[in-house]
Amino acid sequence: MYHDWLDRWDERRAAGSDAVKVPSDMALNSIIAFPQSKEVESIDRFCDLADLTRSDPSYFDLPHKDDLAFDRVGQWLKFPSSLSTATETNNTVWSKITQGQGQGQGQALIVFHHWNATKRNAKLAAFFAKQGITVVEIAMPYHLERSREGASHASDMLSPNVGQTLNSVRQAVLDGRKLVKWLNAEGYDEIGVLGMSLGSWVAGLVAAHDTAISKAALFLTAGSLADMVWTGRATRHIRASLETKIDVVDLRRAWGPINLESHITNLARPDLAIQIVLGKRDTVVLPDLSQQFVDALTVAGAKPNVLELNCGHYSLALPPYIIRAGMSVRKLLKHR
Repeated sequence: MYHDWLDRWDERRAAGSDAVKVPSDMALNSIIAFPQSKEVESIDRFCDLADLTRSDPSYFDLPHKDDLAFDRVGQWLKFPSSLSTATETNNTVWSKITQGQGQGQGQALIVFHHWNATKRNAKLAAFFAKQGITVVEIAMPYHLERSREGASHASDMLSPNVGQTLNSVRQAVLDGRKLVKWLNAEGYDEIGVLGMSLGSWVAGLVAAHDTAISKAALFLTAGSLADMVWTGRATRHIRASLETKIDVVDLRRAWGPINLESHITNLARPDLAIQIVLGKRDTVVLPDLSQQFVDALTVAGAKPNVLELNCGHYSLALPPYIIRAGMSVRKLLKHR
């Protein structure tokens, strides 16, 4: 009875944004995703470029002449994004810092929120700050202070514009790595990442490509972003926009560079501890997809700690599930 109610609660939460999530035209926009190449018009050629990029570790490297102008005022840190976009507000990265209490000043946690987040999680930040961990809640592209004026949701971050989605996720990863660089310079010698839903893909990619990250907590995650979009409740409108022009097999190739399983060797490195939190009733990131990712990590030699909760995607935010998830991350971060 309780879980029937929980399922209905999750569905109501999911349905709340259906009105603004409408199908739109698919676009490849390869010149944004692969700036060193010429614009291509065929899906096959786009996938060829994506295949080359997937095996190029420099795709997520910070530019050599990056602008390292950081401006901190109180709890707020802002800095220029490493990628410039047509949306001016998106080109400045905003992060909120909740300082760790007590003596544990050398440990920091970067939090990457979920898709379409409209606010930061003050309770989460306060919880970890009490453990002596400084929490930095970064705004991902086209979210919060970086939102495009008039946008009903963060459609520029994840959409039927295949190249735009690649570029936005790459931008989020570079912004995260730039923040890691700042934290290192500030004296934080142990840095972890926590990502929720779409934020877990960004957090995972940051952890895969930045060896300064020693802990990664991935909530409601999987390996293939393409498969999540194709099967998930929250992205039906994107599938509806794509499926007459591209199938899921080609979408996997097109988004191969941001598929966590493409970077499984880096994620399985011995000095990276991974905590994964999954929802058994999740209709946004299906449990089978999550399990495939866990299996891939295990085969690669990683030993992820996996917490499976009998909740859905949105109901993870309810007690007792969020309490158990938070305690699992606390254990991860406290383990030295």
